[in-house]
Amino acid sequence: MSSLVRHVTIDCADAHKLASFWAEVLGSAVSDDDVPGDPEALVSTAGGLGVLFVQVPEGKAAKNRVHLDIQPQDRTRDEETERLLALGATLVEDHRKPDGLGWVTLADPEGNEFCVERSAAERSV
Repeated sequence: MSSLVRHVTIDCADAHKLASFWAEVLGSAVSDDDVPGDPEALVSTAGGLGVLFVQVPEGKAAKNRVHLDIQPQDRTRDEETERLLALGATLVEDHRKPDGLGWVTLADPEGNEFCVERSAAERSV
């Protein structure tokens, strides 16, 4: 029998604050069981995968070895990038190409890198 990925866990300084950011990114909500000050906070995604935020004492020290790739569902990559920047993400590196290919690497409010890819509609053009 095989295994199932239940959660992707992200270490952080403030679990509820970072979970709130990611809930906005993913169009979801922080679990009703999690409140500010809790050492853990869970965001469930539409696909059933949970993103679990766990408070740890040490800060982020290097580039992530694992990161999330975000694919917008109802807007373009560029529109989603602007929305995420307005939510508090920061630009790390822009890999967009003049022909429309590529992605944008952003960081969440605690510096964890993630990528914004083209939407399915943009990929079908």
